[in-house]
Amino acid sequence: MEKLKCSFPTSCKQSYPQFHMTASYTHSHNADDYGIPLISIIHIDTYEAIIFGGWACAGSISKISWFKGNMDKWADKKLIAFCVGGSPIDNPEIDIALKRNFNESEQKKVKTFYCPGGFNYENMSTPSKLMMKMFIKTLKAKKDKTEAEEIMVKMISSSYDISDKKYIEPILQYLKK
Repeated sequence: MEKLKCSFPTSCKQSYPQFHMTASYTHSHNADDYGIPLISIIHIDTYEAIIFGGWACAGSISKISWFKGNMDKWADKKLIAFCVGGSPIDNPEIDIALKRNFNESEQKKVKTFYCPGGFNYENMSTPSKLMMKMFIKTLKAKKDKTEAEEIMVKMISSSYDISDKKYIEPILQYLKK
């Protein structure tokens, strides 16, 4: 029987561990380290709500294709997708990025949310670290940076954590509707 780990990306596991009590599914590693049980994919259809969590990366939600590929099977369910990223909650580009992950038809079926998390360079892969260093170097070298770009350079130049449990409240409120 195929199994699916019930968990969250690393940046979210530490900040939002209570999510494992709702039906939340994403591909992950080391879920057992967090005491999160394996859930049978066969039984996923027994839930009233399906919540998918991934991390934000260049405007996309990681591993979202799995969730999108199953949305039609879950037409009678409340569908939620959220991502955790390094941007503050008030970044105007977040809504645009969330909408880009779903076409117009899919947007009618799923509610999306964003939870600020942060960056942890110590846990990043070497290719990701190199990519970020190149991005920071390019951004620093840019003449006539906007205020937002100046803030971004400061934020992403080192690890930081802006996570807060309050960011999951909108998701929980939506589930109660």
